Amino acid sequence: MGIQRIESVTYGIDDLDTCARFFEDFGLFQVERTDEHAVFETRTGQTLHLDTDPGPLLPAPVESGPTLREVVWGVDTHEELDRLVAAVGRDREVRESADGVHHTVDRSGFGVGLTLARPRRPAVQPRPANTLGSVNRWNRALDPVVRAHPLRMCHVALNIAKEGKEEAVAFYTDLLGFRPTDVVEPMGVFMQAPGDDDQHTMLLCHRPDRAGVNHIAYEVPGFDDVVEGGNFMIERGWREARRLGRHTIGSNVFRFLHAPCGGRVEYAADMDRVDDTYETRVHETTPPHHIWALRTNRDQDAPAS
Repeated sequence: MGIQRIESVTYGIDDLDTCARFFEDFGLFQVERTDEHAVFETRTGQTLHLDTDPGPLLPAPVESGPTLREVVWGVDTHEELDRLVAAVGRDREVRESADGVHHTVDRSGFGVGLTLARPRRPAVQPRPANTLGSVNRWNRALDPVVRAHPLRMCHVALNIAKEGKEEAVAFYTDLLGFRPTDVVEPMGVFMQAPGDDDQHTMLLCHRPDRAGVNHIAYEVPGFDDVVEGGNFMIERGWREARRLGRHTIGSNVFRFLHAPCGGRVEYAADMDRVDDTYETRVHETTPPHHIWALRTNRDQDAPAS
């Protein structure tokens, strides 16, 4: 089938202590730490690498300051991995590292890796919800979530230049097997990996007309985790980048935070799942960013009622 998921991401950073503290608060699990780098995991075994010196196999950063340097994609079989590596190798240089990752560069300058997927299946128990006609919780109150622990990295969004945007998209569609699910002509292309069922696994966004990391989204079990995860981060002193809402494309509930490693991170839940019968939608104008977003007119100084 091909690419299943994001397997790992690497950021080139300056301040390891601050970045590590951010992702500890965000709910990832630290599995390695030295003076130069730290590695964190999601609950499905994907890894986040924070590195003050990412090394020679990664390309130069596409923007100044801390930023995303590489996304490694997990492939389902050895045969499919060999096929993809050969396809990419006919177009550009591919170098293999000792850990079995095949490294190359996409047409916007971002590092791209290919390796065997190593998924881990966590025990996930959705919080039971009640509504008229569908009661799933009897004789007990819900426990507070308090903070979120992401299940997985579900999609990555990258900013790319408008010039050459078709070629940038073609790297992923023609060589790696992604398919466009929603093409927003003024803004960018949402794409699904061949082994994924999320409405999009990647967004290439040409609206800002420059290369750089936009965000990485992390799926959490539900709506409460999105809300409480963001609340916890704010209490810990981190800055919210986009308040609670629900996207139009993908339908997922979201909450964004500025990340000291570059770009933003997103808590996400309840994204659309689509199969091969979902036909690519082409939007000549940009749809609204969200179906709804949290609004308030409450005076911050007024007493609670």
